[in-house]
Amino acid sequence: MMKIFKKIGLDTLNGLSIGIVVALIPGALVNQLVQALLPTWPQLQFILALTAFASGLLPAISAVCVGMTAKLSPIQTSALALAAIAGAGNFTMKNGNITVNGSGDVINIAITIMIGYGVILLLGKSLKAYTILLLPLIVLVVAGGIGHLTLIPVGKITTLIGIGIEHLIGLQPILMGIIMGIIFGLLIVSPISSVGIATAISLSGIAAGSANLGIVGVSFALAIFGWQVNSFGTSIAHFLGSPKMQIANLMTNPKLLLPISINAGILGGLGAIFKIGGTPMSAGFGFSGLIGPLAALANRPSDFANISLVIILFFILPIALGLVANYLFNYKLHFFTAEDFALNFE
Repeated sequence: MMKIFKKIGLDTLNGLSIGIVVALIPGALVNQLVQALLPTWPQLQFILALTAFASGLLPAISAVCVGMTAKLSPIQTSALALAAIAGAGNFTMKNGNITVNGSGDVINIAITIMIGYGVILLLGKSLKAYTILLLPLIVLVVAGGIGHLTLIPVGKITTLIGIGIEHLIGLQPILMGIIMGIIFGLLIVSPISSVGIATAISLSGIAAGSANLGIVGVSFALAIFGWQVNSFGTSIAHFLGSPKMQIANLMTNPKLLLPISINAGILGGLGAIFKIGGTPMSAGFGFSGLIGPLAALANRPSDFANISLVIILFFILPIALGLVANYLFNYKLHFFTAEDFALNFE
């Protein structure tokens, strides 16, 4: 029984990490650039629409990735996708019209997928010739129904985290920056939405800048830690896209959170020292789409000194810290190996 639960958990985490990247990376890569070009080329608006559609389909895409990871049949995988959509919370109906808002609650998506996965394994081949008729309905009603019921209590977890983070803003600035960097560095590699937390509490100013730099530190560190075993595209996707692709590796081996937390704290503290600002939206994104660096420059004079400072904090230092941490924790302390961060998307 424990082996089954472990398989469900690992397959869900692995599939979810891939699904998040697939659904969110198109917007992370081009949205900021497209928005800058819209005044000149308003025709590019359709690209923003397409990336919004992609992020809205995160529940279904994640479920499909879980199904493929678990080697489920097309019918089982499709049923899992239906349940994930029901439990995500971003699809709502009002006056007979279905609307989609955001990507959904990732934690509840994972819970719903795991329940659906369990139902599929429990049913096995018992439905026989009636599988195509009954399985989608059973998985949708049971797993999707439970996921719909857990949506509100699970959503309160995000609210409570947001309230806790909000109380940190009043701390001494450098201490606040260190803690904020660590917290958001950990949030970005968890199923919890860092952007959702930041926007819920309207995180801005130095607190947002420190949060963003914490994510930047984690992103570059993870890319460097696993570069020997991951492809070039996968490695740079950690900071150009989202480091959430490492969710499965980090949640199954929590000690790996220590070195990335150190880097996140250092950069968060430096962000406070140099008064790096940000917005609720930039706080949860890190380096992807250059949202963090551009937000940091928005309220500072665009002179050589400030541009250089942003380049150092958002690019040069994260790489340097990643290399130092990799040398210490990998080669000297043997705390981890590159294989601990291996990802296979083939």
